[in-house]
Amino acid sequence: MSVQPETFKSLLKAAAEQVIASAPELTSLDQAIGDGDHGTNMKRGFEAVLGKLDAISAQPLNEAFKAIGKTLVMTVGGASGPLYGSFFLAAGEALSQDKHLPDDLADVFGSGVDAVSARGRSQAGEKTMLDVLVPVLETLKAGAGQPDLIERVRITAAEAVERTVPMQATKGRASFLGARSVGHVDPGARSSCVLLHAVCAGLEARQ
Repeated sequence: MSVQPETFKSLLKAAAEQVIASAPELTSLDQAIGDGDHGTNMKRGFEAVLGKLDAISAQPLNEAFKAIGKTLVMTVGGASGPLYGSFFLAAGEALSQDKHLPDDLADVFGSGVDAVSARGRSQAGEKTMLDVLVPVLETLKAGAGQPDLIERVRITAAEAVERTVPMQATKGRASFLGARSVGHVDPGARSSCVLLHAVCAGLEARQ
């Protein structure tokens, strides 16, 4: 079983559009504990992905993921470009190694998460995007094959974002604030949630 090209294109379009629409929120969050450019950077990157939508979605899935990753690395800027780019590049590489979607979703997603962790030299609990990605990976592993997996992922991502509020950042620009980073949602965690929720909504719409 594999993801059909039209399904992939639809999901990618929905995810990109949602990130673009969320740019003001992401900027506001980043103004509180970062450089204030996360929303702008993510918007620029996913506008570039949208601009290549036809070309990206026409490729085999592994190459499509790599193309997304390369586009994000080249256009997002800041810390987020290399991190999100690494996720998609690693996922694409996993799909090149005899992994398939949706059957091997947890493995492919896990490859992306590992790449983000390695690139950022970080782990869950440090107030970064990993505080959403790691719990979602655990949900994917535990709920594989379950009919309510999409809903579980949506809830996991939303709850994980809220759990970043009381955390003190120890990685990234927010770590410079020390205790002042407490009390704020992490922008990277939020943008990860935005992407995941868009994909969940797209999948549900196709059921």
